[in-house]
Amino acid sequence: MNFNLTLIIQMLVFAIFIWAMMSFAWPKLLGAMEERSRKIAQGLAAADQGQQSLAQAQVKADAVIRDAREHAAQILDHAQKRANELVEQAKSQASAEGARLVASAQTQIELEATRARETLRKDVAGLAVRAAAKVLEREIDANTHAELLNKLTTQI
Repeated sequence: MNFNLTLIIQMLVFAIFIWAMMSFAWPKLLGAMEERSRKIAQGLAAADQGQQSLAQAQVKADAVIRDAREHAAQILDHAQKRANELVEQAKSQASAEGARLVASAQTQIELEATRARETLRKDVAGLAVRAAAKVLEREIDANTHAELLNKLTTQI
């Protein structure tokens, strides 16, 4: 065989092989590569969209947390004000109760002092009658001299 003829036949077989590959296999390979490229692009787009969604969610979460902290601070302020009001109310009630107790005690003291004065007057009148009886050496009748004794007790 001639070397040139073998070379020509090999070139011809190679050309038929290339034509068959370009006609049948190459489109399938390109389709698979394009499909893979499209899936990669979609995955990258989804990842970007996920990162944007995550960033938006983070911003929203920060806003919600900030609002919750502000609301909690308002609740604490309100509770502190209410506690102060209750303390002041309790103080005023305690002061009023203390004043009432002092007034009641003063009234009680005045009553006891009045009773003590009356008792003392009666005792002094009795002592005066006994002293007068000893001086006169006879007993003075309290019933007959009641007016005199009442006058004496009012002077004392």
